[in-house]
Amino acid sequence: MTELTQSQTWNELKAHTKDLPHMRVLFEQDKLRFDTMSTSACGLFLDYSKNRANQETLSLLFKLAEETKLASKIKAMFDGDVINTTEKRAVLHTALRAKPEQKIILDGINIVEEVQQTQAKMATFVTAITSGSWKGYTGKSITDIVSIGIGGSFLGPKIVSQALRPYWNKDLNCHFVGNVDGTSITEKLKPLDAETTLFIMSSKSFSTQETLTNTLSAKDWFISNGASQADIAQHFVAVTTNVAKATEFGIDADNIFPMWDWVGGRYSLWSAIGLPIALMIGMDNFRELLDGAHEMDKHFANTPLSENMPVIMGLFSLLYGNFHNAQSHVVLTYDHYLRGLPAYFQQLDMESNGKSVTLDGTRVDFSTGPVIWGGEGTNGQHAYHQLLHQGTALIPADFIMPLKSHNPLGEHHIQLASNCFGQTQALMQGRSYEEALVELEGCDLSIDEKSTIAKHKEMQGNKPSNTILMDKLTPGTLGSLIALYEHRTFVQGAIWDINSFDQWGVELGKSLGNDVLTRLGAEKDASELDCSSNGLINMFRQQSI
Repeated sequence: MTELTQSQTWNELKAHTKDLPHMRVLFEQDKLRFDTMSTSACGLFLDYSKNRANQETLSLLFKLAEETKLASKIKAMFDGDVINTTEKRAVLHTALRAKPEQKIILDGINIVEEVQQTQAKMATFVTAITSGSWKGYTGKSITDIVSIGIGGSFLGPKIVSQALRPYWNKDLNCHFVGNVDGTSITEKLKPLDAETTLFIMSSKSFSTQETLTNTLSAKDWFISNGASQADIAQHFVAVTTNVAKATEFGIDADNIFPMWDWVGGRYSLWSAIGLPIALMIGMDNFRELLDGAHEMDKHFANTPLSENMPVIMGLFSLLYGNFHNAQSHVVLTYDHYLRGLPAYFQQLDMESNGKSVTLDGTRVDFSTGPVIWGGEGTNGQHAYHQLLHQGTALIPADFIMPLKSHNPLGEHHIQLASNCFGQTQALMQGRSYEEALVELEGCDLSIDEKSTIAKHKEMQGNKPSNTILMDKLTPGTLGSLIALYEHRTFVQGAIWDINSFDQWGVELGKSLGNDVLTRLGAEKDASELDCSSNGLINMFRQQSI
């Protein structure tokens, strides 16, 4: 058994959660529950009153956080301690949004100065593109950006750019390629003009298989449409640490933006990986995005645990996974621009906390990261919300909505809000059998028929949710929101004593994929593999002949 599950507080929580009444009762017992179980920070409002918790629950959760030294672990991250122990790295994505006057020393170097230099280089580049002074090889201005990456280098820029569509430069379009499936890049390139297209290749090593393959295909397309090798310098830029490979490819050294080992891919959108975002929304708005995240960093680092928004959210997620057997967590966005956030938070949480050993290698005896999924309201209400309301699994939910729309159209936004708030209410209170019977009064049905239908209409309720509101979706509030989920993820990993910053499962898939690639190309025999892998490889070979 791990030290965590043997602790007195852990076992007190286990016993306490079994005795809590239905949330309906909790609301009846505490008329001020909304006031005492809500908080504001960094342009965000969090209502956490619709959770299976009372003040004793919260006290036990905060006690667990204190006993697992959460506060000191938060400080260690911000101080640049080597908390990614398996890769012997600091974790300093927070430095990417630090203020210029701050000092964060790593290996004797103030890395804030390096970050500021990179941001200045980004600003110069963004101005050159958006002003039209940067010309393509035929003298035309750039109209389309193609961002090529994988994982965080793909998903972060894509989701954030999508979310901030109202702030886009109207003279530019941006297209994102991550999947190595040839159809993806083929379809993206079909409507584009090589004379006016800029490619951004994001790969720390400049050798990530999917990214390099897509970039080589982009290069072939570019040259086949009339350009030369020499013209690559005007149409390809890179975010990488491997300057030699990038320049060998044909990218001008002045158009190579740095990356650092102390930034993981899923935390990298704040760096030069965010260059597509900066191009689309402008550098001032990009800095506002950074500022929003920085404000949440300060809140997380300096606010007492009991008032700390990421801590509160992280503790509730832990509560359901470890004490209520919740295997998944749904994120529901009531804003069309935020429709991609569930996928972004999915990578953030599942790649970080999908672990099964503690820092010292001990096998865990508790659930770690849940499955994160979701979609946009109100579409989900007519699909998977049925499972949320009446399914047998407990699935905690986060509802996210701006109070003001970028597109105020008739009754649309008030209807959207009514659906959002109505869903949280329905999940909490449910509908009793007796209430269902009352609703059926006056129907032309027999008593037995009413009884049967009432059983189908009954909903247990007591389904937990958080509601996150913001005045309006802006670069600043989006930055705060993403940083909130980053730190929420950290809180869970810190209490579980796991490494939230490596991803050896991802690395295994990469290495085995590379091995299979050599066998698919008949460079290596596949017979030594398991019979399934051997059979699949042989089927592919036969169809490729």
